[in-house]
Parts: sequence; structure tokens; C-alpha cells
Amino acid sequence: MQVSATVDINQHLVALRPKLHRYCARMVGSVIDGEDVLQDALIKAVEAFASAAPIENPQAWLFRIAHNTALDFLRRRNLQEALHSVEEAEMMIDQLDDVESRQIAASSLRTFMRLPVAQRASVILMDVLGCSLQEVCGIMAFSLPAVKAALHRGRTQLRAFAREPDDAPRPGLTEADRIRLNAYVNHFNARDFDAIRAMIADDIRLELVSRLRLNGKAEVSNYFGNYSKIDDWHLVPGQVDGRPAILVFDPNEPERPKYFMLLDWSADKVAVIRDFRHAAYAIDGAECVVDGGQAL
Repeated sequence: MQVSATVDINQHLVALRPKLHRYCARMVGSVIDGEDVLQDALIKAVEAFASAAPIENPQAWLFRIAHNTALDFLRRRNLQEALHSVEEAEMMIDQLDDVESRQIAASSLRTFMRLPVAQRASVILMDVLGCSLQEVCGIMAFSLPAVKAALHRGRTQLRAFAREPDDAPRPGLTEADRIRLNAYVNHFNARDFDAIRAMIADDIRLELVSRLRLNGKAEVSNYFGNYSKIDDWHLVPGQVDGRPAILVFDPNEPERPKYFMLLDWSADKVAVIRDFRHAAYAIDGAECVVDGGQAL
């Protein structure tokens, strides 16, 4: 479908946001960093769209921007490999059965990060997101033989990783993080939002991810008021991808957290809140651990 510059791009961004995040998170190894990369990519897409020629395939165009933004992120983190090291050898793509396809799609973010970038990108695009070979070539700016080689090697590596025991130790919360998170969570669960307001800085910043941003104690206070009107949440301190976080469960569906919150602190006051209630897609594939070490 061709999209002209006169058409509002927002509908495509909204529809593809979960899928784009799934790609970004697996490329950079974290659902949290993946959201940062996604937001950067969406800004670039909106800026580029205003002057773009008619776009034949908006999904491929957006994935190309997300792919390049993820690579920029990896370069800044000094984890970028030589993308064009894959030899341009013709080979047949090995066919996956249903079991292998599900195993690859379910691989952890840490596992994907063990693959070289070219292998990682090709496997995620084709085996997790269902892109065609031609689409993968366009997004990665690789030739067909190079994509086939990267895909074959990436799948082979993932099969080998799947046979290894997952015995990597999971670091727990520091005592300082545990005390601060527990205080916030306990007040929140008790609906004592006056006590929560006493914990936040005057210049607090809040991001309701994919929805809005608020600044200052007066604006953010309304956010707590909105939570007081609903009862589909219960907060538990823990970790998301190894970072201190608050896991949010639906009391009627306690098996797995629905979404999460992140807090940043300054002088023992909450300085930044990132609430993923309206971006529940971000928890897909995350390594969530309840405080105490129970992985979910």
C-alpha cells in the first residue's frame, strides 16, 4: 500500500508500535532500552515523513528506521560488530518445523544478545516477526546471499544455546533499592497516595509511556488520583531485565505481571516515574523477577 506525505502517519505508528518494540528490545537486549530506541525511532520517522516521497511499504520503511536506530544505540554502547562480515555465500535457507519456530520466538533477550548483530537482526525479523526474505534484505540493506548466511548461522547458534543450561545467577536488589521500592509499593497498595506524594520531588517528571508526560508535583498528583479510581492493579517490587522495577499484577490474573513501572531517585525523593500501563507490549519477552529471586 502506497502512503503519501499527506496521509497521517500516526495510525501506522500506533498499529506497529508493539511489533516495532518487540524488534528493538531483542536487538538491544532489554525491553526498557528497547522502548528508548523505539521512541527515538518514532521521532525520526515523524520528522522524515514530512518530506518523504510516497512510501510504498510503510511497515518496511518504519522497520528500516527502527533497525538503524537500534544499530546507532549499539554503536554508542560499543557492542556493534562488523555488520558486513557475513560472507556472501549462496545457500538454501533451512526450513524450520513448528517446534523450532516456537523455540526461536521464545528465546530470551539475553540469548539473542549472544548472536552477532547481523545474525540477531535476520533471525528476529524473519523468525520472530515473520518478515519475508525480501523484506529482511530491505530493512538490513543486505544482499540476499548475506541475509541467507546470517539467518542460517543465527539459527544454528540459537539451537546450540538452547541445549545449554540456564544457570546464570540473577543479581538481586541492593538493600537501598529494596527499602525505597518497598516503601513506595506499600503506600501505593494501601492507596495512601498522600504518603506517596510526600515521597516525590517538587520537580518530578512522569512519563505514561506512549500516552503523555507530566512535570512537577501538581501535575503528577493527578496521576495518583487516577489510580485511586481503579482496582485492576497490585504492585510488587522486583526487577525487569536486571533493573530495579515495580511489577504490576492484575489481582484477577496473578500468574504474570501485566506491565511495570520504573523509578529514578534523587536525594531519597522520587525524581522520575516511567509507567508502562499504556505500553503493556513492553513486558513481552522481559525477564521479570519478584524481589527475592522468583523468575516469572
